[in-house]
Amino acid sequence: MDTLIDGALKKVHWRLLPVAMLMFFMSLLDRTNISFAALEMNKDLHLSLAQYGVAASIFYIGYFLFEIPSNFALARTGARVWLTRIMVTWGLVVIANAFVQGSTSLYVVRFLLGSAEAGLLPGLLFYLALWLPAQQRGAAYAILLSTTAIAYAVGGPFTTWLMTMSVFGLKGWQTMYLVQGALTVLIGAAIPFLLPNYIRDANWLTTDEKARLQSQLDQEEAQKKIVGATTVRQGFLDGRVLMTTLTCFFLVCANFGTVLFLPQILKPIFPAFSNIQISLLISLAFIIGGIGGIVCGRHSDRTGDRKWHVVVSALVAMVGYGYAAFAPTPMLQFAGICVGVLGIWSIFGVFWAYAGDLLGGAAAAGGLAFVNSLGSLGGVVAPNLLAYARQSSGSFSGSLLVLAGFALVTALLAASLKKLAIAPAAGVAKAQPAE
Repeated sequence: MDTLIDGALKKVHWRLLPVAMLMFFMSLLDRTNISFAALEMNKDLHLSLAQYGVAASIFYIGYFLFEIPSNFALARTGARVWLTRIMVTWGLVVIANAFVQGSTSLYVVRFLLGSAEAGLLPGLLFYLALWLPAQQRGAAYAILLSTTAIAYAVGGPFTTWLMTMSVFGLKGWQTMYLVQGALTVLIGAAIPFLLPNYIRDANWLTTDEKARLQSQLDQEEAQKKIVGATTVRQGFLDGRVLMTTLTCFFLVCANFGTVLFLPQILKPIFPAFSNIQISLLISLAFIIGGIGGIVCGRHSDRTGDRKWHVVVSALVAMVGYGYAAFAPTPMLQFAGICVGVLGIWSIFGVFWAYAGDLLGGAAAAGGLAFVNSLGSLGGVVAPNLLAYARQSSGSFSGSLLVLAGFALVTALLAASLKKLAIAPAAGVAKAQPAE
Protein backbone atom coordinates (compact mmCIF):
# COMPACT_ATOMS: atom_id res chain seq x y z
CA MET A 1 0.00 0.00 0.00
CA ASP A 2 1.48 3.39 -0.98
CA THR A 3 2.49 6.10 1.48
CA LEU A 4 -0.38 8.40 0.55
CA ILE A 5 -3.00 5.74 1.23
CA ASP A 6 -1.23 4.66 4.41
CA GLY A 7 -1.27 8.18 5.78
CA ALA A 8 -4.93 8.66 4.88
CA LEU A 9 -5.92 5.39 6.57
CA LYS A 10 -4.12 6.33 9.77
CA LYS A 11 -6.18 9.52 9.88
CA VAL A 12 -9.38 7.57 9.22
CA HIS A 13 -8.62 5.14 12.03
CA TRP A 14 -7.84 7.85 14.57
CA ARG A 15 -10.75 10.10 13.58
CA LEU A 16 -13.57 7.62 13.03
CA LEU A 17 -12.91 4.42 14.98
CA PRO A 18 -12.90 6.02 18.48
CA VAL A 19 -16.25 7.71 17.77
CA ALA A 20 -17.75 4.49 16.39
CA MET A 21 -16.44 2.57 19.41
CA LEU A 22 -17.95 5.09 21.84
CA MET A 23 -21.34 4.83 20.17
CA PHE A 24 -21.20 1.04 20.13
CA PHE A 25 -20.03 1.03 23.76
CA MET A 26 -23.10 2.97 24.88
CA SER A 27 -25.44 0.70 22.89
CA LEU A 28 -23.98 -2.40 24.52
CA LEU A 29 -24.12 -0.80 27.95
CA ASP A 30 -27.74 0.23 27.52
CA ARG A 31 -29.03 -3.03 26.06
CA THR A 32 -27.31 -5.31 28.61
CA ASN A 33 -27.46 -3.31 31.83
CA ILE A 34 -30.67 -5.21 32.51
CA SER A 35 -28.51 -8.25 33.38
CA PHE A 36 -27.07 -6.37 36.37
CA ALA A 37 -30.27 -4.49 37.17
CA ALA A 38 -31.97 -7.89 37.45
CA LEU A 39 -29.98 -8.65 40.59
CA GLU A 40 -32.24 -6.09 42.37
CA MET A 41 -34.97 -5.20 39.87
CA ASN A 42 -36.39 -8.73 39.62
CA LYS A 43 -37.14 -8.74 43.33
CA ASP A 44 -38.55 -5.20 43.40
CA LEU A 45 -40.84 -5.87 40.42
CA HIS A 46 -41.63 -9.47 41.49
CA LEU A 47 -40.30 -10.90 38.23
CA SER A 48 -39.78 -14.62 37.73
CA LEU A 49 -36.76 -15.94 35.83
CA ALA A 50 -39.05 -16.64 32.86
CA GLN A 51 -40.40 -13.07 32.91
CA TYR A 52 -36.85 -11.75 33.03
CA GLY A 53 -36.01 -13.93 30.02
CA VAL A 54 -38.92 -12.41 28.09
CA ALA A 55 -37.91 -8.86 29.05
CA ALA A 56 -34.29 -9.48 28.07
CA SER A 57 -35.21 -11.03 24.74
CA ILE A 58 -38.09 -8.81 23.57
CA PHE A 59 -35.51 -6.12 22.83
CA TYR A 60 -34.49 -8.13 19.79
CA ILE A 61 -38.02 -8.23 18.36
CA GLY A 62 -38.01 -4.45 18.03
CA TYR A 63 -34.44 -4.58 16.81
CA PHE A 64 -35.38 -7.10 14.12
CA LEU A 65 -38.42 -5.20 12.87
CA PHE A 66 -36.66 -1.85 12.40
CA GLU A 67 -33.09 -2.86 11.49
CA ILE A 68 -33.40 -2.93 7.69
CA PRO A 69 -35.49 0.27 7.36
CA SER A 70 -33.01 2.01 9.66
CA ASN A 71 -29.99 1.10 7.54
CA PHE A 72 -31.71 2.20 4.33
CA ALA A 73 -32.53 5.51 6.04
CA LEU A 74 -28.89 5.92 7.04
CA ALA A 75 -27.74 5.30 3.47
CA ARG A 76 -30.24 7.90 2.24
CA THR A 77 -29.79 10.65 4.86
CA GLY A 78 -26.11 10.20 5.73
CA ALA A 79 -24.44 8.95 8.89
CA ARG A 80 -24.48 12.15 10.92
CA VAL A 81 -28.22 12.74 10.91
CA TRP A 82 -29.33 9.14 11.29
CA LEU A 83 -26.82 8.00 13.91
CA THR A 84 -27.74 11.06 15.98
CA ARG A 85 -31.40 10.09 15.73
CA ILE A 86 -30.63 6.54 16.81
CA MET A 87 -28.59 7.52 19.87
CA VAL A 88 -30.84 10.26 21.20
CA THR A 89 -33.95 8.13 20.80
CA TRP A 90 -32.60 5.07 22.54
CA GLY A 91 -31.09 7.21 25.32
CA LEU A 92 -34.54 8.60 26.10
CA VAL A 93 -35.94 5.06 26.22
CA VAL A 94 -33.20 3.98 28.66
CA ILE A 95 -34.27 6.81 30.95
CA ALA A 96 -37.82 5.45 30.77
CA ASN A 97 -36.50 2.10 32.10
CA ALA A 98 -36.12 3.77 35.49
CA PHE A 99 -39.88 4.17 35.83
CA VAL A 100 -41.24 0.74 34.89
CA GLN A 101 -43.73 -0.68 37.37
CA GLY A 102 -43.96 -4.36 36.48
CA SER A 103 -43.44 -6.96 33.80
CA THR A 104 -45.80 -5.39 31.23
CA SER A 105 -44.24 -1.93 31.28
CA LEU A 106 -40.77 -3.51 31.28
CA TYR A 107 -41.68 -5.50 28.16
CA VAL A 108 -42.89 -2.34 26.42
CA VAL A 109 -39.79 -0.32 27.25
CA ARG A 110 -37.42 -3.12 26.22
CA PHE A 111 -39.26 -3.47 22.89
CA LEU A 112 -38.99 0.29 22.32
CA LEU A 113 -35.29 0.18 23.18
CA GLY A 114 -34.66 -2.42 20.49
CA SER A 115 -36.72 -0.42 17.99
CA ALA A 116 -34.83 2.78 18.74
CA GLU A 117 -31.36 1.21 18.63
CA ALA A 118 -32.02 -0.80 15.45
CA GLY A 119 -29.54 -0.09 12.69
CA LEU A 120 -26.61 1.06 14.80
CA LEU A 121 -24.16 -1.84 14.29
CA PRO A 122 -24.84 -2.49 10.57
CA GLY A 123 -24.94 1.28 10.11
CA LEU A 124 -21.47 1.64 11.63
CA LEU A 125 -20.15 -1.29 9.57
CA PHE A 126 -21.62 0.19 6.39
CA TYR A 127 -20.24 3.62 7.25
CA LEU A 128 -16.70 2.33 7.92
CA ALA A 129 -16.79 0.32 4.68
CA LEU A 130 -17.16 3.66 2.85
CA TRP A 131 -13.73 4.63 4.21
CA LEU A 132 -11.68 1.41 4.57
CA PRO A 133 -10.32 -1.00 1.92
CA ALA A 134 -11.02 -4.70 2.36
CA GLN A 135 -7.59 -5.56 3.75
CA GLN A 136 -8.12 -3.08 6.58
CA ARG A 137 -11.59 -4.18 7.59
CA GLY A 138 -10.80 -7.37 9.53
CA ALA A 139 -8.64 -5.49 12.03
CA ALA A 140 -10.87 -2.39 12.05
CA TYR A 141 -14.06 -4.37 12.58
CA ALA A 142 -12.31 -6.44 15.26
CA ILE A 143 -11.30 -3.25 17.06
CA LEU A 144 -14.87 -1.93 16.79
CA LEU A 145 -16.34 -5.23 17.97
CA SER A 146 -13.77 -5.44 20.78
CA THR A 147 -15.86 -2.65 22.23
CA THR A 148 -18.11 -5.45 23.43
CA ALA A 149 -15.29 -6.61 25.69
CA ILE A 150 -14.63 -3.06 26.88
CA ALA A 151 -18.34 -2.48 27.49
CA TYR A 152 -18.73 -5.61 29.57
CA ALA A 153 -15.36 -5.16 31.31
CA VAL A 154 -15.82 -1.49 32.18
CA GLY A 155 -19.59 -1.37 31.96
CA GLY A 156 -20.22 -4.07 34.55
CA PRO A 157 -18.38 -2.34 37.41
CA PHE A 158 -19.73 1.05 36.27
CA THR A 159 -23.29 -0.25 36.21
CA THR A 160 -23.08 -1.95 39.61
CA TRP A 161 -21.38 1.15 41.05
CA LEU A 162 -24.28 3.33 39.86
CA MET A 163 -26.66 0.85 41.47
CA THR A 164 -25.17 1.70 44.88
CA MET A 165 -26.44 5.27 44.52
CA SER A 166 -29.80 6.96 44.78
CA VAL A 167 -30.92 10.21 43.17
CA PHE A 168 -34.34 11.85 43.51
CA GLY A 169 -35.34 9.06 45.90
CA LEU A 170 -34.99 6.40 43.22
CA LYS A 171 -33.62 2.93 43.94
CA GLY A 172 -30.16 1.93 42.79
CA TRP A 173 -31.21 0.18 39.60
CA GLN A 174 -33.46 3.12 38.69
CA THR A 175 -30.62 5.59 39.25
CA MET A 176 -28.39 3.50 36.99
CA TYR A 177 -30.91 3.66 34.12
CA LEU A 178 -31.39 7.41 34.57
CA VAL A 179 -27.68 8.24 34.50
CA GLN A 180 -26.75 5.92 31.63
CA GLY A 181 -29.66 7.12 29.50
CA ALA A 182 -28.71 10.76 30.03
CA LEU A 183 -25.09 10.00 28.99
CA THR A 184 -26.32 8.38 25.78
CA VAL A 185 -28.44 11.41 24.87
CA LEU A 186 -25.51 13.78 25.42
CA ILE A 187 -23.11 11.71 23.30
CA GLY A 188 -25.72 11.38 20.55
CA ALA A 189 -26.12 15.15 20.42
CA ALA A 190 -22.37 15.47 19.72
CA ILE A 191 -22.31 13.10 16.72
CA PRO A 192 -23.06 15.77 14.04
CA PHE A 193 -19.82 17.50 15.01
CA LEU A 194 -17.69 14.33 14.98
CA LEU A 195 -18.56 12.28 11.87
CA PRO A 196 -18.31 13.46 8.25
CA ASN A 197 -20.69 11.62 5.93
CA TYR A 198 -18.23 10.80 3.13
CA ILE A 199 -14.54 10.96 2.22
CA ARG A 200 -15.14 14.17 0.27
CA ASP A 201 -16.48 15.81 3.46
CA ALA A 202 -13.38 15.09 5.59
CA ASN A 203 -11.54 18.39 6.03
CA TRP A 204 -8.74 16.52 7.84
CA LEU A 205 -7.76 14.69 4.63
CA THR A 206 -5.80 16.41 1.86
CA THR A 207 -7.23 16.63 -1.64
CA ASP A 208 -4.75 14.01 -2.87
CA GLU A 209 -5.54 11.67 0.04
CA LYS A 210 -9.26 11.93 -0.66
CA ALA A 211 -8.79 11.20 -4.37
CA ARG A 212 -6.43 8.26 -3.85
CA LEU A 213 -8.46 6.62 -1.11
CA GLN A 214 -11.74 7.02 -3.00
CA SER A 215 -10.14 5.65 -6.16
CA GLN A 216 -9.01 2.49 -4.37
CA LEU A 217 -12.43 1.93 -2.83
CA ASP A 218 -14.10 2.47 -6.22
CA GLN A 219 -11.82 -0.13 -7.81
CA GLU A 220 -12.59 -2.62 -5.05
CA GLU A 221 -16.28 -2.04 -5.53
CA ALA A 222 -15.97 -2.74 -9.26
CA GLN A 223 -14.08 -5.95 -8.55
CA LYS A 224 -16.62 -7.04 -5.95
CA LYS A 225 -19.28 -7.15 -8.66
CA ILE A 226 -17.42 -10.15 -10.11
CA VAL A 227 -17.48 -12.32 -6.97
CA GLY A 228 -19.76 -10.67 -4.44
CA ALA A 229 -23.40 -9.77 -3.91
CA THR A 230 -24.02 -6.24 -5.18
CA THR A 231 -27.71 -5.88 -6.12
CA VAL A 232 -30.58 -5.25 -3.72
CA ARG A 233 -32.02 -8.67 -4.55
CA GLN A 234 -28.70 -10.42 -3.87
CA GLY A 235 -28.43 -8.59 -0.56
CA PHE A 236 -31.47 -10.53 0.64
CA LEU A 237 -31.68 -13.71 -1.45
CA ASP A 238 -28.13 -14.71 -2.46
CA GLY A 239 -27.41 -18.17 -1.02
CA ARG A 240 -24.12 -16.98 0.48
CA VAL A 241 -25.93 -14.14 2.25
CA LEU A 242 -28.54 -16.53 3.63
CA MET A 243 -25.88 -18.91 4.97
CA THR A 244 -24.00 -15.97 6.50
CA THR A 245 -27.24 -14.86 8.17
CA LEU A 246 -27.86 -18.31 9.65
CA THR A 247 -24.31 -18.36 11.00
CA CYS A 248 -24.90 -14.93 12.53
CA PHE A 249 -28.05 -16.20 14.26
CA PHE A 250 -26.23 -18.89 16.23
CA LEU A 251 -23.28 -16.60 16.91
CA VAL A 252 -25.70 -14.08 18.44
CA CYS A 253 -27.30 -16.89 20.47
CA ALA A 254 -23.92 -17.69 21.99
CA ASN A 255 -23.09 -14.01 22.41
CA PHE A 256 -26.18 -12.71 24.15
CA GLY A 257 -26.82 -15.94 25.98
CA THR A 258 -23.47 -15.26 27.60
CA VAL A 259 -23.97 -11.54 28.16
CA LEU A 260 -27.49 -11.70 29.58
CA PHE A 261 -26.94 -14.70 31.86
CA LEU A 262 -23.29 -14.54 32.92
CA PRO A 263 -23.95 -12.55 36.15
CA GLN A 264 -26.60 -15.09 37.16
CA ILE A 265 -24.37 -18.03 36.16
CA LEU A 266 -21.44 -16.77 38.23
CA LYS A 267 -23.43 -15.75 41.33
CA PRO A 268 -24.15 -19.34 42.54
CA ILE A 269 -20.61 -20.42 41.58
CA PHE A 270 -19.18 -17.70 43.86
CA PRO A 271 -21.99 -17.19 46.42
CA ALA A 272 -19.83 -15.15 48.82
CA PHE A 273 -18.94 -12.57 46.15
CA SER A 274 -20.66 -9.18 46.03
CA ASN A 275 -22.28 -7.87 42.85
CA ILE A 276 -19.23 -5.70 42.19
CA GLN A 277 -16.88 -8.66 42.64
CA ILE A 278 -18.99 -10.70 40.19
CA SER A 279 -18.79 -7.81 37.71
CA LEU A 280 -14.99 -7.78 38.04
CA LEU A 281 -14.83 -11.49 37.17
CA ILE A 282 -16.96 -10.79 34.12
CA SER A 283 -14.65 -7.90 33.22
CA LEU A 284 -11.64 -10.24 33.24
CA ALA A 285 -13.40 -12.72 30.94
CA PHE A 286 -14.34 -10.02 28.44
CA ILE A 287 -10.90 -8.40 28.48
CA ILE A 288 -9.48 -11.78 27.44
CA GLY A 289 -12.14 -12.03 24.73
CA GLY A 290 -11.48 -8.52 23.43
CA ILE A 291 -7.75 -9.15 23.07
CA GLY A 292 -8.49 -12.40 21.25
CA GLY A 293 -10.80 -10.60 18.85
CA ILE A 294 -8.19 -8.02 17.84
CA VAL A 295 -5.46 -10.65 17.40
CA CYS A 296 -7.77 -12.84 15.32
CA GLY A 297 -8.88 -9.90 13.15
CA ARG A 298 -5.33 -8.82 12.39
CA HIS A 299 -4.28 -12.37 11.56
CA SER A 300 -7.29 -12.75 9.27
CA ASP A 301 -6.27 -9.62 7.33
CA ARG A 302 -2.70 -10.84 6.96
CA THR A 303 -3.67 -14.31 5.73
CA GLY A 304 -6.70 -13.28 3.66
CA ASP A 305 -8.78 -15.99 5.36
CA ARG A 306 -12.07 -15.29 7.14
CA LYS A 307 -13.87 -18.65 7.10
CA TRP A 308 -11.49 -20.86 9.06
CA HIS A 309 -10.77 -18.19 11.63
CA VAL A 310 -14.48 -18.24 12.47
CA VAL A 311 -14.63 -22.05 12.54
CA VAL A 312 -11.66 -22.52 14.87
CA SER A 313 -12.77 -19.74 17.22
CA ALA A 314 -16.26 -21.24 17.51
CA LEU A 315 -14.80 -24.66 18.34
CA VAL A 316 -12.66 -23.07 21.07
CA ALA A 317 -15.84 -21.55 22.52
CA MET A 318 -17.61 -24.91 22.42
CA VAL A 319 -14.79 -26.58 24.36
CA GLY A 320 -14.69 -23.79 26.95
CA TYR A 321 -18.41 -23.73 27.70
CA GLY A 322 -18.67 -27.51 27.62
CA TYR A 323 -15.83 -27.88 30.11
CA ALA A 324 -17.30 -25.19 32.39
CA ALA A 325 -20.55 -27.17 32.62
CA PHE A 326 -18.76 -30.12 34.28
CA ALA A 327 -15.65 -28.55 35.87
CA PRO A 328 -15.17 -29.79 39.46
CA THR A 329 -14.22 -26.47 41.11
CA PRO A 330 -15.48 -22.88 40.85
CA MET A 331 -12.14 -21.58 39.53
CA LEU A 332 -12.00 -24.25 36.83
CA GLN A 333 -15.59 -23.42 35.87
CA PHE A 334 -14.61 -19.79 35.56
CA ALA A 335 -11.54 -20.73 33.51
CA GLY A 336 -13.77 -22.67 31.11
CA ILE A 337 -16.12 -19.71 30.80
CA CYS A 338 -13.14 -17.45 29.99
CA VAL A 339 -12.13 -19.84 27.19
CA GLY A 340 -15.71 -19.79 25.89
CA VAL A 341 -15.79 -15.99 25.88
CA LEU A 342 -12.37 -15.91 24.17
CA GLY A 343 -13.67 -18.13 21.36
CA ILE A 344 -16.89 -16.20 20.78
CA TRP A 345 -15.32 -12.74 20.90
CA SER A 346 -12.55 -13.81 18.51
CA ILE A 347 -15.21 -14.32 15.83
CA PHE A 348 -16.91 -10.94 15.61
CA GLY A 349 -14.51 -8.78 13.62
CA VAL A 350 -13.64 -11.60 11.20
CA PHE A 351 -17.28 -12.54 10.68
CA TRP A 352 -18.33 -8.99 9.79
CA ALA A 353 -15.27 -8.56 7.58
CA TYR A 354 -16.46 -11.65 5.67
CA ALA A 355 -19.91 -10.09 5.30
CA GLY A 356 -18.29 -6.84 4.13
CA ASP A 357 -16.15 -8.72 1.60
CA LEU A 358 -19.30 -10.36 0.22
CA LEU A 359 -21.71 -7.40 0.13
CA GLY A 360 -21.21 -4.33 -2.01
CA GLY A 361 -23.04 -1.72 -4.06
CA ALA A 362 -26.79 -1.57 -3.54
CA ALA A 363 -26.63 -4.79 -1.49
CA ALA A 364 -24.37 -3.36 1.21
CA ALA A 365 -26.77 -1.27 3.31
CA GLY A 366 -29.73 -3.65 3.15
CA GLY A 367 -27.63 -6.81 3.19
CA LEU A 368 -25.65 -5.94 6.31
CA ALA A 369 -28.87 -4.97 8.06
CA PHE A 370 -30.56 -8.17 6.85
CA VAL A 371 -27.77 -10.35 8.25
CA ASN A 372 -27.73 -8.50 11.55
CA SER A 373 -31.51 -8.20 11.96
CA LEU A 374 -32.27 -11.88 11.39
CA GLY A 375 -29.17 -12.81 13.35
CA SER A 376 -30.36 -10.63 16.23
CA LEU A 377 -33.34 -12.94 16.69
CA GLY A 378 -30.81 -15.18 18.40
CA GLY A 379 -31.13 -12.68 21.23
CA VAL A 380 -34.79 -13.72 21.52
CA VAL A 381 -34.12 -17.46 21.45
CA ALA A 382 -31.01 -17.66 23.65
CA PRO A 383 -32.28 -16.12 26.95
CA ASN A 384 -35.41 -18.25 26.90
CA LEU A 385 -33.51 -21.46 26.10
CA LEU A 386 -30.95 -20.73 28.80
CA ALA A 387 -33.72 -20.04 31.33
CA TYR A 388 -35.46 -23.29 30.35
CA ALA A 389 -32.20 -25.25 30.59
CA ARG A 390 -31.55 -23.78 34.04
CA GLN A 391 -34.99 -24.74 35.31
CA SER A 392 -34.90 -28.21 33.73
CA SER A 393 -31.43 -29.18 34.93
CA GLY A 394 -31.65 -27.52 38.33
CA SER A 395 -28.38 -25.65 37.77
CA PHE A 396 -26.68 -23.34 35.30
CA SER A 397 -24.65 -26.29 33.98
CA GLY A 398 -27.56 -26.87 31.62
CA SER A 399 -27.32 -23.27 30.42
CA LEU A 400 -23.58 -23.67 29.77
CA LEU A 401 -24.24 -26.77 27.67
CA VAL A 402 -26.73 -24.78 25.61
CA LEU A 403 -24.03 -22.15 25.00
CA ALA A 404 -21.62 -24.92 23.94
CA GLY A 405 -24.28 -26.18 21.52
CA PHE A 406 -24.71 -22.72 20.01
CA ALA A 407 -20.94 -22.50 19.48
CA LEU A 408 -20.81 -25.93 17.82
CA VAL A 409 -23.58 -25.07 15.37
CA THR A 410 -21.83 -21.77 14.59
CA ALA A 411 -18.64 -23.70 13.73
CA LEU A 412 -20.48 -26.17 11.50
CA LEU A 413 -22.31 -23.42 9.61
CA ALA A 414 -19.15 -21.34 9.20
CA ALA A 415 -17.36 -24.37 7.75
CA SER A 416 -19.97 -24.43 4.96
CA LEU A 417 -19.46 -20.76 3.99
CA LYS A 418 -17.97 -20.07 0.58
CA LYS A 419 -14.45 -18.70 0.80
CA LEU A 420 -14.17 -15.20 -0.67
CA ALA A 421 -10.59 -13.97 -0.46
CA ILE A 422 -9.66 -10.43 -1.38
CA ALA A 423 -5.87 -10.15 -1.52
CA PRO A 424 -3.85 -6.95 -2.04
CA ALA A 425 -1.86 -6.57 -5.26
CA ALA A 426 0.09 -3.45 -6.23
CA GLY A 427 -1.70 -1.43 -3.59
CA VAL A 428 -5.13 -2.35 -4.92
CA ALA A 429 -7.34 -5.12 -3.59
CA LYS A 430 -7.79 -7.82 -6.17
CA ALA A 431 -10.81 -10.11 -6.09
CA GLN A 432 -10.31 -13.83 -6.14
CA PRO A 433 -13.01 -16.26 -7.20
CA ALA A 434 -15.15 -17.95 -4.61
CA GLU A 435 -14.67 -21.61 -3.89
